[in-house]
Amino acid sequence: MIQERNENTGEPNSFADTANAMIFSAGLGTRFKPWTDKHPKALAMVNGKTLLQRNIEYLADNGFTNVIVNVHHFAEQVKSAVKENNGWSSEVIISDETNEVLETGGGLLKAKPLFKKENPFITCNVDVLTDMDIRKLMLFHQQHNALISFGVTQRKTSRYLLFDEYDRLWGWRNEKTGEEKGPHLEWPAERRAKLIPRAYSCVVVFNYEVFSLIRQSGKFSLMDVYLDLAADHRIMGFDHTGDKWVDVGRLESVAVAEKMFV
Repeated sequence: MIQERNENTGEPNSFADTANAMIFSAGLGTRFKPWTDKHPKALAMVNGKTLLQRNIEYLADNGFTNVIVNVHHFAEQVKSAVKENNGWSSEVIISDETNEVLETGGGLLKAKPLFKKENPFITCNVDVLTDMDIRKLMLFHQQHNALISFGVTQRKTSRYLLFDEYDRLWGWRNEKTGEEKGPHLEWPAERRAKLIPRAYSCVVVFNYEVFSLIRQSGKFSLMDVYLDLAADHRIMGFDHTGDKWVDVGRLESVAVAEKMFV
């Protein structure tokens, strides 16, 4: 089933139309050309299923069947696919960003009225496939009394999140440029050297109260939110190294994904 927010107020039509998960699928997909010259990346195929279908089914397998999908690039194609496939048996609410590109942080903030108030919720990226157990992530989140928790692994990447020995986030590092961001920059060099680098998996659990703490507006990344809130709030990294994980951000990644996800 597909629902769209009320055109006049931006609010859901009823409480039943609110969601407990969101898939970010509004990106331009510039790394996925030439496919994205005529199609949204969300509808790229991996072994006969679109990336969007795979993520909706992944969330459903983990107990999340009320899902927000944000749209921008070829938005009507995404809406049509959801409608024609009856949401792949999930309740899908469209957050329409046709008039503006908001990135992940801005997209989440725009979708605020569509979430079940006061309940934790999950977000993921349409171009990432994984078999990480979200229920384990949720349990980790609860045990650590966190504001935000997300999956991380020990894979090699060019940009790392930096954690202390208790899995709490304190910073970010670009390995190619040496640039760093985060509260850890105020620490002594000896303490900074002990931070543990982990790669971001793009599957995240948020407490609903995060909406009252986000200071950014307009177009911004969730990474900005994490680093802004890290000093005063518990933001945790759940290490799920060993699970399947692939970023299907480039055309050549499809072949890799098809070997991992049948």
